Amino acid sequence: MTMTAATTPKRFLFVMVEGGGNVSSQLGIARRLAARGHEVRVLADAAIEPEARAAGCSFAPFASAPHHNMRSRQDDLVKDWQPGSALAKLARVAGTLMFGPAAAYARDVLTALESFPADALAIDYLLFGALIGAEKSGLPTATLMHTPYAPPTEGVPPFGLGWRPARSWLGRLRDRVVRRMMVRTFDKQGLGLVNGARTGLGLPALAGVFDQLLRSARLRVLTCQRYDFTAGARLPEQVIYTGPELADPAWAAEWTSPWRNAGSELARRPLVLVGLGTTFQDQGEATRRIIAALGQLPVRGLVTLGDVFAPGDFAVPDNVVVVRSAPHRVVMPEAKVVVAHGGHGTVMKALAHAVPVLTVPLGRDQADNAVRVEVAGAGLRVKPTASVAAYRKALGRLLDEPAFAAGAARMAQAIEQDVAEDRAVRELEALAGRELRRAVA
Repeated sequence: MTMTAATTPKRFLFVMVEGGGNVSSQLGIARRLAARGHEVRVLADAAIEPEARAAGCSFAPFASAPHHNMRSRQDDLVKDWQPGSALAKLARVAGTLMFGPAAAYARDVLTALESFPADALAIDYLLFGALIGAEKSGLPTATLMHTPYAPPTEGVPPFGLGWRPARSWLGRLRDRVVRRMMVRTFDKQGLGLVNGARTGLGLPALAGVFDQLLRSARLRVLTCQRYDFTAGARLPEQVIYTGPELADPAWAAEWTSPWRNAGSELARRPLVLVGLGTTFQDQGEATRRIIAALGQLPVRGLVTLGDVFAPGDFAVPDNVVVVRSAPHRVVMPEAKVVVAHGGHGTVMKALAHAVPVLTVPLGRDQADNAVRVEVAGAGLRVKPTASVAAYRKALGRLLDEPAFAAGAARMAQAIEQDVAEDRAVRELEALAGRELRRAVA
């Protein structure tokens, strides 16, 4: 392709961890940069290499940091699905991913830049250590936030709890108290580790661990701002909403409809697409109940499992098909309802196709996505432990009540504008054109 002066070929280093849906959202940006003639390298867990190369990127594995693969129960180091209190789970995430290996991630970034002198970096916001290495390098850096806006912020519900925006003084007081508790908890878990990695590289210590997220030139939130709860909040000037990433992962299967030769009555039934995530979160029983509920409704059910379970693990009624994967770009235009665990990527793809969503939050940011779907009037949520009857009732409402499709259509309009503008690529190209502050140390 012909490059303009504004898109002179540059080098970009993406740094990410294998955490499921976060990978396809970031590789979608990397793929478009590579297609525009830029040179892109991905520094990541070894499990990401095939997808990175399929996106047109070169690849380097972490040399010092531990290798994660949340799509494999055996190789998942975080294991946030295991029983335990919220604090115990936080300590495990902090120790294995966000803060514990901070010094190792920082070293890996600086080592990677020795052989790949990049013009700009794009770093998964979960990797505080990689952000430290990027700061030490002096290179223009974008932090990529592949969830709703997460840092504790006045006027925004605390992250991870699935709360609606506060509408009364009592609700605002509740949010303020919980935010302070979260800041104290994260600082207790991570500030010493983060500052240890920083001072080891000659960088100044921080007053709070969340300050690290705002040390880069840009913090890009990969979602639709109309979907998020930050309207009216005072966000830092480097925060930019660039819209959601909708590309399917490279491993999504090519598709032949299982109803191509089905009887006419079954083929005419509305399609319900089910996907409770590509990482293990102990979702087997919820999947079984959803399948049973679909069997009691006049629908076609398509259930995708990833590599978490095998199709043979479930008893399946005649109107339901269970597969490893299906490309969302092909299936969602036909779907009438999507059942999802509340992962940001699946929710955004459903809303982009104006499809109402039944969310079944299992953890992580999923309750936050579920409540945003509800507030948008684009769906409902149920607990993973809900009965078959409760799943059947919620699905029936989404199929029969047109208000949900109307709410999803409103979100689709906003998402369509985000995708058309492709701010993520334009912003990264502009960032790479900045004069470097100092050489790699």
